Amino acid sequence: MPLYQLNINQKNYSIEAAADMPLLWVLRDLLQLKGTKFGCGKALCGACTVHLNGNAVRSCSLPVSAAANSNIQIVTVEGLAQNNVLTAVQEAWIEEDVPQCGYCQAGQIMTASALLAKNANPTDQEIEAAMVGNLCRCGTYPRIQKAIKNAIQKMQKGGKK
Repeated sequence: MPLYQLNINQKNYSIEAAADMPLLWVLRDLLQLKGTKFGCGKALCGACTVHLNGNAVRSCSLPVSAAANSNIQIVTVEGLAQNNVLTAVQEAWIEEDVPQCGYCQAGQIMTASALLAKNANPTDQEIEAAMVGNLCRCGTYPRIQKAIKNAIQKMQKGGKK
């Protein structure tokens, strides 16, 4: 099996895996980073969302061979907070009591974080368009929208990311 060099959450890893092994399974099974969830395995639900160079991508359909490059920075939900300081999105998620069962929330947070990194003041329509690929069986969509707006306010007030 090939050996891949990955930069995940600002740490370098050498991983031996099949070229077509989804990044999701590298994260969960080989590196024990369990925050990224398996939902559908077809990139339809968003539970497996991670960032690749700041872009929200579905790790269940991304082969590890496509993510192994010294120029690619992978961030999982475990890598958002820095020095035990939550991001504005993570704080807002807690304040708005977004999760019900919580299974999809890591993917929701990752998608919202990527959106706000690119657009610090999105409209309601832009928020909905960005979040449309993340499914929540519990129907917490109104709280997700409210949390994103809360995070925008936090970022505007305190410069928090």
